[in-house]
Amino acid sequence: MLPKERVIKTLRHEEPDLVPWGEHSIDYNVFEQILGRKTFFQAKFRETKAYWDGRRDEVVASYKRDLIDLVDALGMDIIPARLVPRAGYREKPMQQVDEETYHDDHGSLYRISATTHDLMPYKMNPAAYHPPTLDKIKHDIAELDRNGVPPPEESQLELLRHVVKERGATHFIMLFWSDFGWPSFGQTDEEFYLNLALHPEMHEAIAELDGKYAVASVRNLEGLQIDGVITCGDMGSSTGPLASPQIYRRRVKPWHKAYVQELHELGLYVIKHCCGHVWDFLEDFIDIGYDAYEGIQASGGMDMKLLKERVGDRLTLWGGVWNEHLILGAPDDIRADARYAIKWGAPGGGFIYGASHSLAVGTKPENLMAMKQSREKWGTYPISI
Repeated sequence: MLPKERVIKTLRHEEPDLVPWGEHSIDYNVFEQILGRKTFFQAKFRETKAYWDGRRDEVVASYKRDLIDLVDALGMDIIPARLVPRAGYREKPMQQVDEETYHDDHGSLYRISATTHDLMPYKMNPAAYHPPTLDKIKHDIAELDRNGVPPPEESQLELLRHVVKERGATHFIMLFWSDFGWPSFGQTDEEFYLNLALHPEMHEAIAELDGKYAVASVRNLEGLQIDGVITCGDMGSSTGPLASPQIYRRRVKPWHKAYVQELHELGLYVIKHCCGHVWDFLEDFIDIGYDAYEGIQASGGMDMKLLKERVGDRLTLWGGVWNEHLILGAPDDIRADARYAIKWGAPGGGFIYGASHSLAVGTKPENLMAMKQSREKWGTYPISI
């Protein structure tokens, strides 16, 4: 059975020959461990620095080469594609303060994370942020109604075109696309969630702007020869919802539902990436029409056995192996995760194998190999664990 057929069969809640495997996000260290060469694929500050240096074409060439080679090497069924910066793109470099710190033109400081290797906000200059006004949001809605969402430039489709050409006939091609979440604003996460509570008068307008943008963007997917999209908007922390489910259901959910309907009308499967403890939203996911839920955070209480029992006949579940174990654990931990997830998630179809979030910086190569071998050992249908 071809990888594409395998994924589609399980999305239809039928049993394929083998549990399909995919990851929505894979960091550069995994590529380098498996392929034995340097990459720019999700290479964090190294990739950022390359854009500062005007090396866009080199970065995109690495993405095109390394993504397909890694999928082939691990035997994955899903290829996660994305838009890339337009031809000629060059990001304005920040000024270096010390070995790990940089500042931008607005006086905000950024530091290279010792954990993720990203250049992350460290100390933001409040004077550099100008919050939106209700009048400005309404103006933007009117502009969107008149002009729609412009399509991406052809050069931004370079990675996607390559993946479709090389593996479109055999693999499930999944494109990252627009998503939107809580209707708020702010310079930092803390301000964002505070403003969600402090400015309810903004909820409706922000949700309308975000929702209309996403819905209007769908027309730009027509003819791209993809199989599905993944929308990445987190709604939960490790202990519960990031904000009130009532705000979500009243303001955001109707737009999510309209968005998914538009995507389905193009014949696309829609996967919702969502970390955290999100039991409060599972029935909403089903009502909206998502085909799959990815990012099942077991450490946040999202247990595969309970998920399968409660929603597994209506929503494909994608995950299984704990990120914490991939980074901090040993192969025996991975085998235990895989066995549990496949045993409870796979029977009857509706299950895609993967990490609980992503193959992130710090993933140990021996743990990744244990993950691959576990799928091969226990993932053949009929499941007989």
